[in-house]
Amino acid sequence: MHELAIPVDVVVIGAGQAGLSAGYHLRRRGFTPVGAEHSVAQGRPGPATVEGSPEAPGSPEAPGSPEASGFPEASTRTFVVLDGEAAPGGAWQHRWASLRMATVNGIHELPGFAVPPADPAASARDVLPAYFAEYERRFDLRIERPVRVRAVRRADDDPNGRLLVETETPNGTRTWAARYVVNATGTWTRPFLPWVPGADRFRGRQLHVADYVSADAFAGRRVVIVGAGVSAVQLLDEISHVADTFWVTRREPEWVEEDFDLPARTAAIAGVEARVRMGLPPGSVISVTGMHWTPWARAAEARGVLVRHPMFAAIEEHGVRMPDGTFEPADDILWATGFRPAVSHLAPLGLRTPQGGFRVADTRSLDDPRLFLIGYGPSQSTVGANRAGRVAVRRIVAELGAPATSAA
Repeated sequence: MHELAIPVDVVVIGAGQAGLSAGYHLRRRGFTPVGAEHSVAQGRPGPATVEGSPEAPGSPEAPGSPEASGFPEASTRTFVVLDGEAAPGGAWQHRWASLRMATVNGIHELPGFAVPPADPAASARDVLPAYFAEYERRFDLRIERPVRVRAVRRADDDPNGRLLVETETPNGTRTWAARYVVNATGTWTRPFLPWVPGADRFRGRQLHVADYVSADAFAGRRVVIVGAGVSAVQLLDEISHVADTFWVTRREPEWVEEDFDLPARTAAIAGVEARVRMGLPPGSVISVTGMHWTPWARAAEARGVLVRHPMFAAIEEHGVRMPDGTFEPADDILWATGFRPAVSHLAPLGLRTPQGGFRVADTRSLDDPRLFLIGYGPSQSTVGANRAGRVAVRRIVAELGAPATSAA
């Protein structure tokens, strides 16, 4: 083992939906968090409570202690959650201001603590990070942040040995030696931009939805929007109120009339799960379910802007060249082309298949059972992320055994 490495049973990388779910289930199973920099137990003030939360910090029934949450007492089993963000909220804190709670309602709740009532018109990037912050405090998860994970590598050739998690923090480097690593880094930090001939010649603006702020930046301009997912259609509707829009997709969207209820989500997750079991790139849940008729899709259709065109063949200085040779002028190109898993730090493990993915079954790597991937493949969705955290922890506990309570 690396002589300066800090031993820990489980390292969770990422504190978004999937990472917090894993942290919650580890706490619930009796594991003790060892992250110290933001520990409620050390007397540091926790984040403000979410508006509508009934408990006040410091009250007898306030969250933030195992007893208040019904968790077991501290044990000899340990875990730490590492997060690259400077503040709670995962990717939600970076979403555009117009993404409202009415839009995301019902798909983002974490286990053990429902989202307190919020104004449907409130911005999700304000409400949900506050909710995540309260969640971390309530269950005393002691997230270490900001921490950049540089690499995960094997400590030695022992297949049952430790995995070294090498990190950078504001105070220098640190290495953790873990029995298990739960990777929950999601996709937000890896926006995907497809290669198209001539992209470097375009004189207008090109941006990915990860960089989108508001429709105001496009007022009076002609905007080509690329993509067939939820974000593409939502932003098409939004931008079309202030700009001339032109929507293109590589394939014809498949519109689905039925509500996207829990059985539909579960079926979608199963479809993506089959791909990752074979080591294929996971793809998106939308690619399996098709597009559902959301309120903004209906609104765009009613105003005549939900008109799909085939993907352009090339980009030129002032627009795009279509497959039939016609030219469409453009001031801006907005790429709503999705994201890819943020897993470059796992490269030293050598687990990526020739097809470009990881072989995963029920959240666990089939090629190194010490590694779990949640927020990957089927658990990219919020309902999948919650389930994945529970499944990963259950399998870890099954191998390590029930934690022994530490002496008082």
